[in-house]
Formats: sequence, structure tokens, C-alpha cells
Amino acid sequence: MCGITGWVDHGRDLRRERETVQAMTETMACRGPDDEGVWLAPHAALGHRRLAVIDIEGGRQPMVAERDGRPIAVLVYSGEVYNYRELRDELTRLGHRFRTRSDTEVVLEAYLEWGPDLATRLNGMYAFAIWDIPRQELLLVRDRMGIKPLYYFPTPDGVLFGSEPKAILANPLAEPVLDLDGLRELLAVVKTPGHGIFRGMHEVLPGSLVTVGRTGVRTHRYWRLEAREHRDDLDTTVRTVRELLEDIIARQLIADVPLCTLLSGGLDSSAVTALAARLSGERGKVRSFAVDFVGYAEHFRPDAMRDTPDAPFVHEVVRHAGTCHTDIVLSSAELMDPRARAAVLRARDLPVGTGDLDTSLYLLFAAIRRHSTVALSGESADEVFGGYRWFHDPRAVGAETFPWLALPELRRQWDWGAFLDDGLLRALDIAAYQRDEYRTALAEVPVLPGEHGVQRRMRELSHLHLTRFLQLLLDRKDRMSMAVGLEVRVPFCDHRLVEYVFNAPWSMKTFDHREKSLLRAAVADLLPRSVLERGKVPYPSIQDPGYEHRLRERAAELLAEGSFPAEPFVDVAKIRRVLGERPAGNGARAPLEWFLQFNAWLGRYRARVLF
Repeated sequence: MCGITGWVDHGRDLRRERETVQAMTETMACRGPDDEGVWLAPHAALGHRRLAVIDIEGGRQPMVAERDGRPIAVLVYSGEVYNYRELRDELTRLGHRFRTRSDTEVVLEAYLEWGPDLATRLNGMYAFAIWDIPRQELLLVRDRMGIKPLYYFPTPDGVLFGSEPKAILANPLAEPVLDLDGLRELLAVVKTPGHGIFRGMHEVLPGSLVTVGRTGVRTHRYWRLEAREHRDDLDTTVRTVRELLEDIIARQLIADVPLCTLLSGGLDSSAVTALAARLSGERGKVRSFAVDFVGYAEHFRPDAMRDTPDAPFVHEVVRHAGTCHTDIVLSSAELMDPRARAAVLRARDLPVGTGDLDTSLYLLFAAIRRHSTVALSGESADEVFGGYRWFHDPRAVGAETFPWLALPELRRQWDWGAFLDDGLLRALDIAAYQRDEYRTALAEVPVLPGEHGVQRRMRELSHLHLTRFLQLLLDRKDRMSMAVGLEVRVPFCDHRLVEYVFNAPWSMKTFDHREKSLLRAAVADLLPRSVLERGKVPYPSIQDPGYEHRLRERAAELLAEGSFPAEPFVDVAKIRRVLGERPAGNGARAPLEWFLQFNAWLGRYRARVLF
């Protein structure tokens, strides 16, 4: 896993721009603490920061391919290709010769053999750029599910690109400008594919290629979810899910560095942990880590999303699977540490406003990184198998909006009207933006001829989650993990599993009248009964009243200063009114978190906000 960046410009000699390219590359230092490299040519410059995971000595980048002693292609690459060994064997039979054991070289040679079609042959999570020297053309490629990020910023004579916006913004040609559309995207709790939020910036779409040549920028979709008839019966489907999971996790256990699993005690992470432990073949060989908070289990209070604490279930899985386990226990003081919050903001590049959820994940990953370089996660199983509670709530299923926005008990987390200026709120019209995005997303859903009723609607909801909600979570996971140089792999995002389960009928996905029936059945022999029967519980949020008290203190201190960066965008009277009310608990903290983060972001990034 690494950080990549670069600059293509057909109107200038980039060999004179080393200092700028070096600055762009240095912004990716957290993503790649082990090594760095810059490659310059007249019209292309590539930068790379490396987190060494496979072939520690041989995988240095930028990697140059030569033929007859002449360079013909240069690659900067982030991610992992899990079928690189099979591809290497195939390419060897076709006459290619390899100098390293790295998957990076396999990707480069695959491009020389198959051109842009190489993307259809890759299984993994990846974002990479290849400069084709004879063609004087840049190719940007992103994995099918959008696990690894890749941004680009077209310029009059080429493009800037990077794993994160900060790499692009380090170039004087790009400026951090947030217009109304960018603000809407920030606040809508819907991730529009391809939207870069900063004005002029784009994300490479999941499953897509971007080609940049003298004639401009072209995009091509090499993969998308398709509706196919599911012909397997229930027993065959359960068996296939298990076989796929075993193959996926076996591939993702390959690393030349210490590896672990993230364990929450829920079905998803427990399944990954148990399979990893079984496939490793030795009790205690696999390490597992869980996040917890001081006094959380002892003083736990059920809320709209969480009815049980994680710790008892985590420890039961540890005993059952035999992992070498560590709990990372965090306090309110650690979550409010200005250094940690500043690191989260820098990792995010934007004021996302998820507060303690981001900070605790960042601190968890930082603690894990002291022991492991790679972690396996249960992320995306809910989107693939239909695990969220709103999948099974008639109010959400029947709503004419994204289901995660449909329930009142969830919507109150995003009450931006509690702080934002009324004029700005009217200009934003976030509700209209969400309606437009919903209609656009719905129109993209593939369906079978004659598909209707419950099956069609649940296919729609699955597609909405996989394309508009999962991206929020994957981006968060990537930013928080790579901020500390930890590679997090997501087995449930393997496109083979996603394609297969997406097309299984909803009646099969809920055959035991519960959520994630297929996954539960597929791993029933691996887990304790308590975990198999546990309902969906999201990532934990701290309940300590002291945390909200500190948030309120910070906000009050800000108001007392009399002038602060966010002042033109908020209604100070509203904020004072909220601060005078009784604390509302963790379910209503998001607007306060966003206000504080937005103010810090304006001060740090010196961004222009246009409205």
C-alpha cells in the first residue's frame, strides 16, 4: 500500500519542476513511510511513497519497464493484486521476464502485454498510474469497488493526480476552493461517484480508467455491477459463499510483514477472524485487535443503533478462534487530544464531521501499527449481504430517498440547521440535492427483465448501498489507516463475492428471517452461537458525557474569541442556544463535531468557500 501522485503537462518541461513534484510526493509520506521516489520526463512527472508489504527489497517505485535498453513505461502503484502469482505465471509463459517478486512488476508487465485491458484481469484493491512513453499518454486505473482512492485535476495542458487531494493541492495549479456543490456533497451523507468535492477535482470512478493524452481526458468503465439470473439453490449458494470467502481470505493473508484482523464481535469481523485463524493452521498465530472505551461495557446505554457493547462478544470470539488478541482502550481525553484531531483532519482533507468515530479509528490504527503492517477488516459485508437495520424497516424500504436518510432517529445526526446560517441553508437546499442524487442513483440500477416488487426494490437498495454508501466507509477506512501507514484489506469487497451475492434473490438473503442469512449460514461452524445470533451493531461511539462536555467547551471558547474562520457560515445565536441546552447524547453530536472541524479546516487549509 502506498501513496501516488503525478503531473502530466504537454505545454512545459517538467524536468524543471522537481521541487513541486517532490512537495506533492511528500504529502503522501504517511501513506508510504518506508521509501520514496520521483521520476521526471519532459512532459510527465511521477511521485511515489511506499509502504512495503510484498517483496520489501524489490518493489521500489516509480518502476520503469525497458525494452532493448530503452524505457517504455513507468508505473506508480498503490494497493494489492491478490492474483498476481497466477498472472505472473501466465506472463512468464508469454515470454515476460521478471526481476522482482513484487505484484508491482506484474502490473507493469501486464500493461505491456494487454494494455488498458489489464484492469479486467486484476483481483484486488488498487489505484495506479502508468506513463506510456512512446504514446506520451497517462493511464489512471482504479479497482472495481473503489477501495483505494485516486483523484485527478484536469489542467489546460494535462492533469494532476494523487491518492489524496492534498497531493494535488500541493501544486500551485490547484487551489482549495469549495463551492455550493462541494458543500452539498460534504453535507448530504451520500458519496456521488466521481465527485472530488474541491472545485475542478474529480475521483476516478470505481471500476474505471482515465486516459490523458494530447487530445485531452477520456474515461472508460471496465466494470460495473450487472443483473444476472441466479440459478443456484440455497445449499449451493451457501456453499459457494463459503468457498469464495475461504479463497479470498487465503489470498489476502499473503504478506511479507506482520498481519492481523480487526475484530468487533459482530458477524462480519468475527467471520474474517475465524477464517483467518483456521487458514493459518495454528492457534495464536493470527493477531486480532478491538477498540473499546474506558468504562464503556460497564456503563453501556442502548441507543437507536447500538443495543449491546462489543467487548463480551469480542472476547468470546477470541477464545473460540484462538487469536492473540489486544483491546485498544481509549479515553475521552485521548479522543479530544488536539494533536489527534488535527491528524484526522489532515488525513481527511475535508471537514467530514464524524468526530469521535474518525478519531477513535485513527487511534486504533495507530496502536495496531506498532505491531502489524496489514489488517483484515469486515467492512462492506452489510452492503453486500443486506445487514443494516434499515434494510428490514418498512419505513426505509418504502421511502423515496436513500434508506439511511429515511429514519428520523438517524436523520437527527445530520441536523445542519442547528448551526448553519439560514441564508446558506437556503442556498444549499440539501434536501433537493439528496432527491436529485437519489433519482440519478436509482436510474443506474441494473434489473432483470420483468423483475418487480420486493425483489426489484431490494436489488435497488443493495445497489444504492454498494455505490453511494459503501464509498463513505471505504474512504474513511482508507484515510484513517493510511494516515499511520497501516494497510487495511477488505475481503467482502472482492468483486467475485459482490457479483454473486448481488444477484442472489432477497428471499435467499433472508431465508432465516434475519439479516445476512447467507453469511451466517456460510460461517455457522466457525463462530460461537452468541455471535451468530447477535444483531447488527455499528462501529462504537463513545458514551462518556465528558466527551460532549469537552466538545461544548471547545465551541464556547471559539465563540468567546469573537472572530473565527467559520463565522460567516454559521448562526452564532443558534450555536449559543444549543450550548445552553441539556446535552443530547452521542446521537446528536454530529453538527457540533462538524462545526468545530469546519472551523479548524478553514484555518488550516486557507480554503475559499463560495456561496
